[in-house]
Amino acid sequence: MAGTSETDRLMSEINVTPFVDVMLVLLIIFMVTAPMMVQGVDVALPTTTSAPMETDESNVTITIDKRERVYINDAQIQIDMLGQKIAAIYDQNRDLRFFLRADKDVRYGLVVRVMADVKEAGIPRLGAITVPLPDEESK
Repeated sequence: MAGTSETDRLMSEINVTPFVDVMLVLLIIFMVTAPMMVQGVDVALPTTTSAPMETDESNVTITIDKRERVYINDAQIQIDMLGQKIAAIYDQNRDLRFFLRADKDVRYGLVVRVMADVKEAGIPRLGAITVPLPDEESK
């Protein structure tokens, strides 16, 4: 009967070095790309002379960008679904405040349609977000 020596046995340990290498590469990739993934809706807001409002986290912002796409808090939605989505959000929390933010180049008719949809959803008040005019003194 042939005896087995220590060198004839199979190695039963897992080599984790390639796994660690791959994980480090992925970590570096995510660290580099994460700051680039910050998204928002780019909107050129109209200017006004009103004073800034205090805000908190219980706000819902409806945005219309230059390409006339509609967003609820940075999530794009179809304009036909706006009323239903806003009503569902409002039903879950009646303390929320709703604001409209529209690019200054968007058609007025679209802004009015969004405002009408929000009103039909049962929202009692809708604020408008604008950019203050520059001070006369700072010129």
